[in-house]
Amino acid sequence: MVPQSSQSQPAQANTPDESAAAAVPASVSRGLIYLDPGHQRKGNAQQEPVSPGSRETKAKVTGGTRGVATGKPEYVLNLEVAVLLKEALIARGFEVQMTREDHDVDISNAERAEMANAADAQLAVRIHADGNDSPKAKGFSVLYPDAGVRSTQSIQPASQMAAAAILEALKAGTDAASRGMVARSDLSGFNWSKVPVVLIELGFMTNPTEDKQLSEPEYQQQLADAIADGIDSYMKNKED
Repeated sequence: MVPQSSQSQPAQANTPDESAAAAVPASVSRGLIYLDPGHQRKGNAQQEPVSPGSRETKAKVTGGTRGVATGKPEYVLNLEVAVLLKEALIARGFEVQMTREDHDVDISNAERAEMANAADAQLAVRIHADGNDSPKAKGFSVLYPDAGVRSTQSIQPASQMAAAAILEALKAGTDAASRGMVARSDLSGFNWSKVPVVLIELGFMTNPTEDKQLSEPEYQQQLADAIADGIDSYMKNKED
């Protein structure tokens, strides 16, 4: 989950386990996709600039929301779906790297972006789930960098194209409600990125019905396959 208008206990900084960032090569790679399962077990309330050179700061990373019906933390759900997405992408011929493959890490949102930058990824995909004060809020959305942010102007068109492809694939591959595409200027994970980037809100963990659905293995696979289809479509159109 990322806050509706912007993006929390301090934790000791540590280096992400090398296995979490290790590439998972396909036999013939169609390009590198970098997956970021949002959040982690313990948030880090230390501040970092929201974008390069900005005086505005925000917490490095938070723990995310929690399922009202399942009690599952968002960081757990995000990783469950990301692992399935990794497998689906590998099956489609992509190389995949991930910011984390366990929960006990301390990686800020800016650092997550920089991991994808250092790998020169074709696309960075951030996996999150949503929350809202209203238990009736439901549906998925796909976020992308706002065109007005100077640091992401070079990647904004491609990011928006990827977001559109993923949104259409989610609409086709699931029966969930679509909340559409949302441009964001306040997310550190976007503003520090030098590669095309999107953030997918899988659904609302604060909606009891949707929260339970998000933990169903069959539905998680549907989400992963649909997102992979969208990435596949984006990459094909990008190559044309």
